[in-house]
Amino acid sequence: MAHGLQLSQRLTQSLVLAPQLQQSLALLQAPTLELKALVEQELQQNPVLEEVPGTEREAEEKAERDSDAAAEAADPTEPPADLASDAEKHEAEPVDDFQAEFDKLVQLDQEWRDHFAQTNLPTRQSAEEEEKRQFMFDSLVAGTSLAEVLLEQVRDSDLTETQRPVAELIIGNLDEYGYLKASVEEVSAASGVPGENILEVLKVVQTFEPPGVGARDLRECLLLQLERAGEAESLESRIVRDFMEALGKRRIPEIARGTGRSVEEVQDSLAKIARLEPRPGRAFLPDNDQYVLPEVFVRRDGDDFVVTTNNDHVPHLRISNVYKDLMSGGQNTAEVKNYIREKIRAGKFLIKSLHQRQATILNIGREIVKRQRAFMDKGVAHLKPLTMVQVAEVVGVHETTVSRAVSGKYMQTPQGIFDMKYFFTAGLQTDSGAGVSNTSVKDMIDEIFKAESPAKPLSDQEVVKMLKEKGIVIARRTVAKYRAELNILPSNLRKVY
Repeated sequence: MAHGLQLSQRLTQSLVLAPQLQQSLALLQAPTLELKALVEQELQQNPVLEEVPGTEREAEEKAERDSDAAAEAADPTEPPADLASDAEKHEAEPVDDFQAEFDKLVQLDQEWRDHFAQTNLPTRQSAEEEEKRQFMFDSLVAGTSLAEVLLEQVRDSDLTETQRPVAELIIGNLDEYGYLKASVEEVSAASGVPGENILEVLKVVQTFEPPGVGARDLRECLLLQLERAGEAESLESRIVRDFMEALGKRRIPEIARGTGRSVEEVQDSLAKIARLEPRPGRAFLPDNDQYVLPEVFVRRDGDDFVVTTNNDHVPHLRISNVYKDLMSGGQNTAEVKNYIREKIRAGKFLIKSLHQRQATILNIGREIVKRQRAFMDKGVAHLKPLTMVQVAEVVGVHETTVSRAVSGKYMQTPQGIFDMKYFFTAGLQTDSGAGVSNTSVKDMIDEIFKAESPAKPLSDQEVVKMLKEKGIVIARRTVAKYRAELNILPSNLRKVY
């Protein structure tokens, strides 16, 4: 068969998501802050959309809060049957008169607004609380980096003009924790400065604050800190210098034999070493605290819990009446009418998608609270096993929709703020046949290890027996897995002599 380019036809079937469906899924999956960015982008691209002004929005919210009782009786995920039939009818009717279609679209838009006004909203924050919140965000400032602090010390040091560029090169090769990752040979090759001169400048950099900065490994970092504290000839320095491997594995008897000291003296020295900073640059790391905005609020109301969505930070959109006035003159061409018609339909779909997003998240939140009521009352130890399939069956959506709806979303509960995915955990079977969440089991294991005797730490098998006495059957390797996730060392490394 000859090789070459050939043209052929083939008929296949494939599933392709429509652009509107892709937009709807993106809105559902996006957290509040990303949602605002997506809506802002749509506002710039679609001229017929506008955001509801604050005063009108407050009036709408008051009307929505007054209709909470009606919201409980209605299913917010489905529009009224007459509205749905009207929407289908409008889509099916041929459109000859744009003005008539525009009037129908505006009327249908108002009907949708009246229907979705039945959704339950949280109480709006007072002006004083909003002002305090904004003041907090405005007060956040960027911290000084480790490199900036060290470069300032270079300028104040006794380094010569030829040494300062070398010091800056060394500082540029420090990692975020203050360790020098490049070798002296690599710095020498990059700068063209002899290695002995590099070492001379490095020793000066290692005298800078914070203590231990510029070290090439953990041993050197700890020794620099001990030397700065006047403990260069102490037992602590000897342990770090000569018994670093045994120190990492807490082989206290081996260290005692090697140093000729008692176990008690070695333990006292290890306690002092533990107070040293293994990562000198830690204090200069950027603030990685994430300010989350809860999507769902759960508050106690008597013996029950009320679930609401955070609609205060979700953009409220509407179709601008300016375009109705623009079209009433009849001076526009068919091309302009078709353009506005498509923009109005796209805007209406966006508004509908936003409402459906809030309704879906609210329904999922209510089902989570219903199934995790014991957690809301008593805390993590009472978290029950829950899968997305169980919630999806009740809410009436696919489990992938539940996954998208809870992705990156947070719920504010009486027990604190939690990622909504936190409530979906696998479970273990107890002797009584009831289910217990993996998270609850892990919490129990953590409490068991916290209560153990330091001189006689518990083994994983002993923890298995203790859990079995509580009716929880679990394998030893599972206990070892959870212990590792809790950053708890094995029993032989936890023992204090």
